Amino acid sequence: MSFYTFAPPPTSEQAYASWENGFNEDQIQQIISIGESLDFKEGEIDTVSDSIKSSKFRKSKISWISLTSNTSWLYDSFAYIARRLNGQFFNFDVSGFFDDFQYTVYTSDNDYYDWHIDQTNSLFAPPRKLSLVLQLSDPSEYEGGDLELMLNADPIKLKKEKGLIYMFPSWTLHRVTPVTKGIRRTLVVWVAGPKFR
Repeated sequence: MSFYTFAPPPTSEQAYASWENGFNEDQIQQIISIGESLDFKEGEIDTVSDSIKSSKFRKSKISWISLTSNTSWLYDSFAYIARRLNGQFFNFDVSGFFDDFQYTVYTSDNDYYDWHIDQTNSLFAPPRKLSLVLQLSDPSEYEGGDLELMLNADPIKLKKEKGLIYMFPSWTLHRVTPVTKGIRRTLVVWVAGPKFR
């Protein structure tokens, strides 16, 4: 059974929320199979002016899962979870998914993603408002690779759990610490909407 939790906000705004067991083992393996079947590329750093390819900021492999007849179930599931979490904890004005879903692989070659926010490099795309991260790997399969949010002066390390989804505002500063053993796989999804005003 799926259920969700939230973190008490450090300010008047919601910090982050989570959803457990949104996908069963067969579905998780299907997501991994889809992601692994696609062309991989080096992770980039998006800015409003360019995309930076540099291991100084990010080191990982990514592929993009588009909406097709074979992936509509995945998009529908995330739409339901995003709608529930947003309605319960954030209440942002959102319109849906603008980006494809990002399948990300971090290996034991100290792959990582330094502190960043989830912005888009397109001046014409609607802003990303909420970020969701689905953990596809069991914590026993890797070491390091912690998802951390900078909410106050010190980073908060989020719990590792296969199938767990975290949602947080896309402007939240966050990182993935280096993976020192094994492989960490995730699916990253962004919910976009009209510009804030």
